[in-house]
Amino acid sequence: MTLAAPKTATPRFLYGTAWKEEATQALTELAIQQGFRGIDTANQRKHYYEAAVGAAIAACIQRGQVTREDLFIQTKFTFQAGQDHRLPYDPKSPIEVQVAQSCTSSLEHLRTDRIDSYLLHGPSRGLGLGPADWAAWKAMEELHDRGTVGALGISNVSLDQLTELCQRVRILPRFVQNRCYAIQRWDYTVRKFCQQNEIVYQGFSLLTANRAVWGAADLTAIAKRLDRSPAQIIFRFAMQIGMLPLTGTTKAANMQADLEVEQFNLTDAEVHQIENILVRNS
Repeated sequence: MTLAAPKTATPRFLYGTAWKEEATQALTELAIQQGFRGIDTANQRKHYYEAAVGAAIAACIQRGQVTREDLFIQTKFTFQAGQDHRLPYDPKSPIEVQVAQSCTSSLEHLRTDRIDSYLLHGPSRGLGLGPADWAAWKAMEELHDRGTVGALGISNVSLDQLTELCQRVRILPRFVQNRCYAIQRWDYTVRKFCQQNEIVYQGFSLLTANRAVWGAADLTAIAKRLDRSPAQIIFRFAMQIGMLPLTGTTKAANMQADLEVEQFNLTDAEVHQIENILVRNS
């Protein structure tokens, strides 16, 4: 088994482009202008507008704000159950063909000849892995072998599914992307597995899935000590525990504030407090 790495350096922060619809291009351009160099999308028109992400990237490159080499572009293959009627592949084709067709479509949308990170957008079923998952992963490995994609990954995955995947595939996932809940110690068991197996854990919905944390006394005290916002404290915490966080903010000021989290550090005690914040208070 091998570990596939992206050709472009992995950034410390990802800008997530889900659920932005007609504002996708403008917001992606704004994120790049503010300093984001990692862009996360998916070829799933139900929740993403991948072509608009590509238009934003092209516009920023044309203006000379960035080069393609500056950017880390991540997208995903999504099974039909996670799509609406706007499919990027022929649903009657074998899964291997669907993956190839979806990737070709993504390259066209994103106006590039390579994808730095290509994720399976969740297993085909809730428990375990099925034939469709193995077929999709094999097709993704072939894309990697051809140099079309740099790294492989999987999102919305349980520990059991991730363990099974790593035991059987030829190319190991480089990234795991999950919705991250404080009540589960920020997806502790999956994160621990990732740390033990050189997999980068990407956490999304760090703010929206954890609103109960925002007003917690521990977090408020830490934010006050550092003169930072609760959001900045959560993102800084994520980085310090080895997570690659995603943000989907739509405001320039928030984008700037998110990127500023690299300018300060939490103490080990504060990291421990936040990691156990809802567990201890439940």
